[in-house]
Amino acid sequence: MSTHRVAKVSEAIKQAASQVILHELQDPRLGFVTVTKVETSRDLKHAKVHVSVMGVPAVVQRTLAGLKHARRYIQSAVSNKVRLRYTPEISFHLDESVKKSIELAKILSELQQGEH
Repeated sequence: MSTHRVAKVSEAIKQAASQVILHELQDPRLGFVTVTKVETSRDLKHAKVHVSVMGVPAVVQRTLAGLKHARRYIQSAVSNKVRLRYTPEISFHLDESVKKSIELAKILSELQQGEH
């Protein structure tokens, strides 16, 4: 499978999963969730959906549990939005890069203020 096709499928899954999570899920366990990227295997059988969740660790864990609970629904909804012969099996993974970049920006800001 060409890397261009895999990248296009990954982007389509990212968009569809984002829409489903944002507009269709009514699970009270879900906090503020952002789909940051999707990594699809070359054979298009598996898709790792990376999500960023804002909040304290308990909120993050509760949100991940809610997403894992709704995985089959999300996968089914994504298959209706993204037309493929086989829908990749979706799994959710926490992406902490956004949290780390916010922490790094805060540290840099504090260092900069300390210089003045």
